[in-house]
This record gives sequence, structure tokens and C-alpha cells, in this order.
Amino acid sequence: MLKQHLQQKLLQKLSPQQIQLMKLLQVPAIALEQRIKEELQDNPALEEGVDDYESEDSYEDDEFTNDSDSGDDDYDGDGNSQDYVDIDDYIQDEDVPYYKLNANNKGADEERTEMPIVLSSTFHDLLSSQLSTYDLDDKQLIIAEYILGNIDDDGYIRRPLQSISDDMAFSQNVFCEEEEILEVLKVIQTFEPRGVGARDLQECLLIQLHYKTSESALIAKKIIKEYMDEFSKKHYDKIARHFGLSDQELKDAIAEILKLNPRPGDSMQDGQKSQVQIIPDFIIQNNDGVLELSMSSKNAPDLKVSSSYVEMMDYYSKDKKSKSAKEAANFVKQKIDSAKWFIEAINQRHQTLYVTMLAIMEYQHEYFLEGDETKLKPMILKDIADQVGLDISTVSRVANSKYVQTHFGTYSLKSFFSEAMHTDAGEEVSSREVKKILSDAIASEDKRKPITDEALAQILNDKGYEIARRTVAKYREQLNIPVARMRKAL
Repeated sequence: MLKQHLQQKLLQKLSPQQIQLMKLLQVPAIALEQRIKEELQDNPALEEGVDDYESEDSYEDDEFTNDSDSGDDDYDGDGNSQDYVDIDDYIQDEDVPYYKLNANNKGADEERTEMPIVLSSTFHDLLSSQLSTYDLDDKQLIIAEYILGNIDDDGYIRRPLQSISDDMAFSQNVFCEEEEILEVLKVIQTFEPRGVGARDLQECLLIQLHYKTSESALIAKKIIKEYMDEFSKKHYDKIARHFGLSDQELKDAIAEILKLNPRPGDSMQDGQKSQVQIIPDFIIQNNDGVLELSMSSKNAPDLKVSSSYVEMMDYYSKDKKSKSAKEAANFVKQKIDSAKWFIEAINQRHQTLYVTMLAIMEYQHEYFLEGDETKLKPMILKDIADQVGLDISTVSRVANSKYVQTHFGTYSLKSFFSEAMHTDAGEEVSSREVKKILSDAIASEDKRKPITDEALAQILNDKGYEIARRTVAKYREQLNIPVARMRKAL
């Protein structure tokens, strides 16, 4: 049975403009240019340039629905009388000469931001080119090409040979035994760079050591072949006892192993990898003890509402009777409104980023003056949110994927947020300060006897930092520093 009742609810909904702003806040400077280009392509009412007049004065939001007192079609809104241009002049541009659309206004001293890309042979092209130097029959050539196609970017073939045999039977109707594939694989393992075609790290190192004939290389080959697990865990005492090696012989053999390339595919892949360029969103300059903050606007061009669309709006809004004109006016108005919203979102993004970074700079003033990590104060998102009057989630979006350029380097905004720790004197210090002391202690340790986590915790406690061993282990892992046993060296 249906019942009618009243219910009171409190809901919070974001408008499309607010959602657009939240998304733009997360976009770093390096991706902002692409985002603006996408909007320029999607919305023809938006274009680059500085607006030379207020587009809001050109039409009212409900102009095409309300009656107009003006019956003069030649009135342009600025008090001037002129012959009205047909709307087709703004829509059809097929007859515009090409040179007018592609003017070159760049000066000789204008900065060029293009990054040249060098075309060169890929890693797999190098391997394929070496096939012609070997005397292989037709079947072996097909097997070799299939094997090369299964070699990954590190230079390894990580698929079982039986799986390759099954795939060739199904996909290419070539039936071959596992021994035939192994025979061709041995040929590929003689290719340059040495070690390519290996099925695991041990085989990769053995292939490279096969071509070395020195005494230390022969010892190294025995170590890798028989004691690979002990070597990877740096159980050097066990290896020395098993082979009866002196300290110098063991040291020379390990040095020979460390010269090998565990990822032979990288010998060419390094040249093919795209360069990662960090474009800072903020720039902090230290002018004689005075910090100055500026924003990088390199990838944020000036935007404006297209004047042709504003004039189209005026044209269509004058026809109050035609249904098609009203639909066209609605369409043009939507595009103009969308362009306005986007421009406003870009401006709000700029303002929000600036005030947030300014608050961070003032909070960490001593650190930005010198770049000394021991001067970095404990800071969480709530500290900045309370200072600028924004929500914590907004500050988080600002700090995400943003970088600041200082006189001592370029850093991620996230790196300035750290936990608070207490000294034995009750003072609050940043966890980054503790990490700096931790990394310095490990950098200066005796590599023959690395400092354990317990000893590191004791060192920090002696310096007045109340910290447990498990916290030291957590910070060490965050710094990508291995455990003491893996840092051991002869």
C-alpha cells in the first residue's frame, strides 16, 4: 500500500563547474597545455588570445527569450552603426587562403621548445640484422624470428620453450621439437649484446662470462654456476670457504661479475626511452634573503571567448520567431557559456595554486632560504588547509603531481609534507630530518660491516631522536636502502 509522507534530507552536490575546477587542480603544468588544446578543439567558442572587451556586455543570458526594445539591426552594442555581416562569413572559411591561416610571426630570438627525436634502429632491429650472418635453413629461420619476437626489452626470453613450440604449431603451422628450438636459441645467445636470449639472470651472466678467459673470470663463472643463490645473498664467507679463495681472489671475482650487464636489452633501449621532462608549476627565487614566488605560465596561454561566436549570438537572438534561429542561439550560448566556465576554472586554478604554494613557502620559510633539510618543519595537509581556508582534499589536489623550482633544485610538493616526531627535549621535528640523518649515517658506514637497523636506532636515540627499530626499517625502505646484509662489500 502506497503511503505519502514528508522527508527532510541534507544533500551536497557539485556543479559541473566545480567538478571541472577539481579536475584542473590535479593537472600539473606539463599536462595543462594538452588539456587546454583538447578544450580548444572541442569548443570552437574558445580561442587563444587576450580579450579586448567584456564579452558579457555583448549579450544577456536570456536575450533570445526576452523582448528587445531595439529594432535596429545595425546596432553593434557599442553605440556604433554598421552594416551587419552575413553569418555565413563566420561559418564558411573554405575560401580563406592558406597563407592567412598560417602566418609566421616568430622572431629570430624566440625560444623554440621542440624536442628533436633521433631516428635509430631499435633493439629488435639489431637482433634481426644479425640473423643474416648465420647459416640457417628455412625452418630454423622461422624459429629464430619467432624467438626474437618473444625477447622482451630486457633481452630475456621468459617463455618456456614448450610454449613457443605449441604457439608455432597453432599460429604458423610449423611443428618443431623443444630440442630444435633450444638449438636455435643457442645461436641467438651468441648475438650482440652478450647475454641476449637468456632465460634467467644466471644464464645471462654465464653467457657473458663464457667469452672471458682471465683467472678472475673463471672463478666468477664457477661462483655463478654453483653458488648463485649465495652470491645474490652476499654470503661471501661461505663462497670463499667452498672454493678455497683468498680475500683478494674473491674480491677480483666479484668485481668481474659486477662488470656484467644483467639487462643486455638496455644497451640500446636507453637511447630509445623517451626523456621525462619536469616542468615546475612554481618558481621560488631567493633575492638577498627575500623569497619571491611566481607561477610557471609557460604552458597556460591566454584564453578568450571567440568574438565571432559572440556576433553569431547577436545575429541569431534577433530572430524571435524562427524555431531554427532559437535552436542555433541555444547552441551558440551553450558553447559560449562553456568557454566562460573553462576560462574561469583556469583562473581559479591559478589563484588556488598560488595561495596554497604561498602558504607552503611561508610555513617552510627557513628551509626555502637555505635548502637545509634539517630546517624543514613537520607539516601536514591540515596545516596548510587551515592557513588558506581551503578543504584538505583541495590542498591534496594542489600538492599532487606539482613541482617547485628553487635555487637548490626542483622538488615535488608532496615531499614537503612530513610527519612530526619528538626529540627527548620534547621538540617537534620533521621525519625528513630524521631520514636525512639516517641516510648520512648509512653513507658514511664501513661497507665491510654495515650498520644494522638496531644500531641505526641507537645512533638516532643518542642524537636525541626517540625512534624505534621498526620505524628505522620503515624509513630505510622509503629511502630505497637495502638491509645491512645486502649493503655489505669486500
